Amino acid sequence: MNYEYIAYGLRLRSDAQIPGLSDANPLAAPGAVSLFIKAVPEWVSEASRLSSEIIHPLPAMPECEDPSFVVRSFGGGRFFQLRYSDGADFFVDEGAERLWGNCPLPLTIEDLSTYLLGPVLGFVLRRRGLTPLHGSAVCIDDAAVIIAGPAGAGKSTTAAALALRGAPVLCEDIATLQETEGRFYVQPGYPRVCLWPDAVEKLLGSKDALPDLTPTWNKKYLGLDGSRARFKSHKTPLGAIYLLAERVNEKMAPRIEEISSREALLELVSNTYMNLFLTREQRAAEFELLSRLVNCVPCMRLIPHGDATEIGRFCELIEAHARKAVGEPPPVVVRQE
Repeated sequence: MNYEYIAYGLRLRSDAQIPGLSDANPLAAPGAVSLFIKAVPEWVSEASRLSSEIIHPLPAMPECEDPSFVVRSFGGGRFFQLRYSDGADFFVDEGAERLWGNCPLPLTIEDLSTYLLGPVLGFVLRRRGLTPLHGSAVCIDDAAVIIAGPAGAGKSTTAAALALRGAPVLCEDIATLQETEGRFYVQPGYPRVCLWPDAVEKLLGSKDALPDLTPTWNKKYLGLDGSRARFKSHKTPLGAIYLLAERVNEKMAPRIEEISSREALLELVSNTYMNLFLTREQRAAEFELLSRLVNCVPCMRLIPHGDATEIGRFCELIEAHARKAVGEPPPVVVRQE
């Protein structure tokens, strides 16, 4: 039996159910990604005959409890392997049209899904020439508002806090951009926001207020099924981008600061997702796309307060500012060919 999903604008056809994804209507969509769960491709048995090289090793992040992650190329880019130090293993073909995922016990399908919906599909997006920002997005007045920043900056917590106040969530951690006729859109991700227990406690008063993401990990998730928070399942025009700065303990925080287009461009370049795997040509193309983006979408710096009890005031600030920012139609930037 095959299952149909959509995530980040990609149509996924899987031979197994993927936790965290909602079924999509089966459509004949060319260019879909075929997923093979708990399987490895046939060529792996002959991998020793293929030339191979490590493209990039990503070290473990103890502060996030993330294992190390190594990407290896086989046959001069015919195939790729994405291997985690805990044993989870993924393979991607050259065109990112087929994807295999497997993991040993005690890891589960929930663990595999967590990796799949994060760095693995991030890698697939890059192989397909798409530009994902490292950010979460919510909808305010029918416009997408991206909260961008590095790992640990508070993107997911901010998105969850806004969601609990009624703002539908488009995506968490990966905000895939689509440029159409001079305007930018954000593609929906999946109907969950993943949170660490301390963030859950700040938002809901108890670390155990939300279910576990996997049986082997203590991370939680906020379901976007309409009971507590909602999911926006359609691509949405991008209205504003807020770049998260470090938390400060100041009377003037939280606050929003205007920044120049140049500052915004430089920060966005450093906060695109999985940008370590770009070629020189891809970096140049991405720089041009982001240059057009900062000239038609308001970009601001968002400075949160270090006190977690300020999260309500923080959300009020974002909501009020975003409603004003998206109230005027953005200019159309004509792409020069």
